[in-house]
Amino acid sequence: MAKIKVSVERIEGHCNLPLLVGDHFYVEDSKIFIPDGKYTCIWALQSMMPVFPILAARDSLEEDHWVKKVKYFSCPDPKGLVQFRLEVID
Repeated sequence: MAKIKVSVERIEGHCNLPLLVGDHFYVEDSKIFIPDGKYTCIWALQSMMPVFPILAARDSLEEDHWVKKVKYFSCPDPKGLVQFRLEVID
């Protein structure tokens, strides 16, 4: 599976995460690499998890596949409104 960089792009509410705009972590294979002293919310993570394998295989997807057009994913918490950017790192 490809390495995916997950970055905090925007926070438009109140979130208890110690992650700030610009902070990031990596997902590779079945592992999550988060900087020391940081963590991520399981609710935000669960909203992105179904996309990770699709992103990892994006080179084999058709050109008009929806995942190639979407860059941002939001946490489902309506009070937090945290937006994450997912990028495949080659």
